[in-house]
Amino acid sequence: MLQSQQRIVLVTGGAGYIGCHLVHYLLEQGHEVLVLDDLSNGHAWVVPPERLMVGDVGNPDLLNEIFASYRVELVCHLAAAIAVGESTVNPGKYYRNNVCTTLTLLDAMVRADVKHLIFPSTCAVYGEPAVTPIPEIHPLSPISPYGMTKLMVERILQDYRRAHDLQSVVLRFFNAAGADPQGRWGEDHSPETHLIPLVMQTALGERPFIQINGDDYPTPDGTCIRDYIHVLDLAKAFVLAWRYLQTHHSSLTVNLGNERGFSVREVIEKVRQVSGRDFQVKVGPRRPGDPPKLVGSSDLAREVLGWSPDYPDLDTIIAHAWRWHARRLSREGVAANPQKIN
Repeated sequence: MLQSQQRIVLVTGGAGYIGCHLVHYLLEQGHEVLVLDDLSNGHAWVVPPERLMVGDVGNPDLLNEIFASYRVELVCHLAAAIAVGESTVNPGKYYRNNVCTTLTLLDAMVRADVKHLIFPSTCAVYGEPAVTPIPEIHPLSPISPYGMTKLMVERILQDYRRAHDLQSVVLRFFNAAGADPQGRWGEDHSPETHLIPLVMQTALGERPFIQINGDDYPTPDGTCIRDYIHVLDLAKAFVLAWRYLQTHHSSLTVNLGNERGFSVREVIEKVRQVSGRDFQVKVGPRRPGDPPKLVGSSDLAREVLGWSPDYPDLDTIIAHAWRWHARRLSREGVAANPQKIN
């Protein structure tokens, strides 16, 4: 049980997909962690109950109470709305959740004199890439409200650094994927919008087919290419970013990706191989705003943070995700072949 005035890492959104993997990674590293999550998208069971505080990160009184009760050494701010498509039809939700709430958190940090924050941004800040792999100096021109909210927070952090000496590391994620290797927790959004879990659900019979959104792109097999990065490699980057903040009196922005692109068809075929199951695939029209290829350069993260992915292979990423999804379905009482789980 956390004690008053104990040194902690505060993880907002820590009951979500990336957040829960980060929380367990931090705990395994011996750090004390407090999770603040309203459970609108997260799940209480994925984090230890004694570590979870259910509440809204946009509540200034609650934040004041947390900062008064604990010696917060670092804030990892993962609480956010993340669906790109939804952001185009409900932009207000994204500006309120992702920008206004972050301002409330930053002001509470300033009041409490908490100086270190790690912020997960996104490759969506780049918009339509002009070069591949994408470096951090690429022009920033997001084409969705989601990407715009992340860019706005990046700009806000720059201003808070100058005005309040609040130092931050911005981690621009590419496509988070995979799951805990032991299958204890993984990606579980509702509704689900990400490719790998959608293909998993199709392989498990939860969906009648998987749809490819366009197969006429200028890529080797006609489908979009994306950069998939294992969720535990992202968690590892948070710890290295914290070490950077502890040893440098400065802020930093880096990409986190595999530097290898995999097409939609490659992902689908890999799920077939790993699961041993066949399923129906349909081709639909392109989605507006989908660039043909998004692959990032992680040279800066390697050079400055000393980061490199431990799980770079698509086979491993898919295998870990499959173990999680098959066990999830089995736990929910739906028949699943246990031979396919191991």
